[in-house]
Amino acid sequence: MLPAEFLTRLGAIVGAENLLTDAASCLAYGYDNSRKIFPPEAVVFAASTADVQQIILLCNEFQVPLTPRGRGTGTAGASIPEQGGVALSLERMRRIVAVDPANRVLVCEPGVLNQEVQDAARPHGFFWPPDPSSAPYCSVGGNLATCAGGPHAVKYGVTRDHVLGLTAVTGKGEIIRTGCYTTKGVVGYDLTRLLVGSEGTLAIITEATLKLTPLPAAVGGLTAHYRDIASCAAAIAAIMAQPALPSALEFLDQASLNLIRARHPGLLPEETQALLMIEVDGSASEVQANAGAIRAACANEGLIRAELAPDLKALWAARKALSPLLRDIAPKKINEDVAVPVSRLPELLQGLAALSAKYGIANANFGHAGNGNIHVNLLVNPDDAEESQRAEACLDEIFSLVLRLNGTLSGEHGVGREKRPFVAREIDPVTLQLMRDIKQVFDPNQILNPGKLFPAP
Repeated sequence: MLPAEFLTRLGAIVGAENLLTDAASCLAYGYDNSRKIFPPEAVVFAASTADVQQIILLCNEFQVPLTPRGRGTGTAGASIPEQGGVALSLERMRRIVAVDPANRVLVCEPGVLNQEVQDAARPHGFFWPPDPSSAPYCSVGGNLATCAGGPHAVKYGVTRDHVLGLTAVTGKGEIIRTGCYTTKGVVGYDLTRLLVGSEGTLAIITEATLKLTPLPAAVGGLTAHYRDIASCAAAIAAIMAQPALPSALEFLDQASLNLIRARHPGLLPEETQALLMIEVDGSASEVQANAGAIRAACANEGLIRAELAPDLKALWAARKALSPLLRDIAPKKINEDVAVPVSRLPELLQGLAALSAKYGIANANFGHAGNGNIHVNLLVNPDDAEESQRAEACLDEIFSLVLRLNGTLSGEHGVGREKRPFVAREIDPVTLQLMRDIKQVFDPNQILNPGKLFPAP
């Protein structure tokens, strides 16, 4: 239980209306899209960098765990208060401070939604490339905390590639400013890239200087239909080995396609067992030339047909609805976002099929094939303990397979608490200890999002 003095002083920092302690309100801030629940003992809403600083200093004084939080859309459990204490919501820090088209910059607070950034940039002819499926309702702060990606990362990169600088408050309660306002700058260590993806374990970001990208003049799309996964995987490697780079390259297996067919009858032909959704952008002439080159790279013995997509918008809508559809049929689905080098995708997909058969676990695979980033969904009955055990054993072997293929256990969802037990299998002990030492420098009392990212020493 939090001390009465602590709560009184916390309320004095933010105002009584910005402090919640009732059980119902705390429960609402105790879970994210991982579906795990750890309610905090209090929820506090910050309105400024000064608020965040005073809250951190107070939590240090009373040794109270502090878990920063955006909109709770993450799947790895990074924003749930596993050790109780206080949930610090940044959702009310919603100012877009500046839109500077001359310098291709937008400055905003962490509570601004990803879609709001796009809406503010678009009239000036720009966009911000990170585009997770939750873009309409996830916050910039969450994108920064997890280094979010999305379908267009194959061409434009992930969140870390589109941030120039940050204002943040460390676990000590010190305000720091990282990076610069220019696209080139090499003074000092690159703390901006360190903080992006650190899941609120080092410092709490309170303002971000985002690098905008010009909107493409034209966008085109095509779909490539395959008789089998092996042919589709071979085509992915061929596409990424040639100079014409797609702006998005999405893979869907048979189970994923069947889900779309059930929800959108007639959208996909029945004979398609694996599908590539391909987008190209640039000038009109570039789109035409690149689409032709990519279409040629799609050709192999397993190709049924590759064609220009007459309604790419409908197909994208169906693709982005896949995760919610899977939740409907498998509330306990295990959702992983592993990534391997693109050239190893055929081995990964073949291995996933073999492990699914070995353990008798249904699965659906789709994702950002151009980055080798596949969302592996093991569909589990939560009431079947024996099936759940088989699924965990299957997942363990999947992770071993990914690491053998020189891959990583998380391409874009982060570690949080869900992948924490497996981190030591990817990161060697010396490197892992160095990361813990960095955490100690930023957060000596270990109050910021404690326990996340790293397994227990």
